[in-house]
Amino acid sequence: MIHFIKGQLAAKFDGGVVIEASGIGYEITVPDNSSAYLAKDGDLIMLYTAMIVREDDVSLYGFTDRESLQIFRKLMTVSGVGAKAAIAALSCMPLPDLKKAIVFEDAKALARANGIGKKTAERIILELKDKLGGIGSVPEAAQGAGEIMATDEKAEAVNALIALGYTKGEALSAMVNVADAGLSTEEYIKKALKQLF
Repeated sequence: MIHFIKGQLAAKFDGGVVIEASGIGYEITVPDNSSAYLAKDGDLIMLYTAMIVREDDVSLYGFTDRESLQIFRKLMTVSGVGAKAAIAALSCMPLPDLKKAIVFEDAKALARANGIGKKTAERIILELKDKLGGIGSVPEAAQGAGEIMATDEKAEAVNALIALGYTKGEALSAMVNVADAGLSTEEYIKKALKQLF
């Protein structure tokens, strides 16, 4: 198992990079939003890696931080999610947003990733939403979710936003950013809508 590779960036290609380490060029698939793409040829970079071995292929997947690697591995434990779908999920949104989408059961956001349909997104949520607490920090919105639902007005405002077409994750995230206390449901909705625009 190769835990990480540290070396000079030798090349970039659509979907990944090549790192030269000790005279060997390692071709590594990385998420589309990886900061590895910001490096210039010759720059020293390090990627935490997962090596996927199949009958006809051996591939390396790389991440600039351990948490992304952990999430990648967690995603692959879900039935029907392979390495390509897992990397697509990490490519379609920043890591904190991906964690929020899972914790807040936002299947629509997850289904935006290539190779992840609605049913697969729902399976990811079902299998992982209770397993992400120990990985890195819990998303800020997740920390505030219990507090939000503790007041009737805020809970009603969240339900109203969902009725307006926002996902549960979007509604909760917006409500977390409303610092005011003791407002009416309508006032919470108005302030949350400002966060969403």
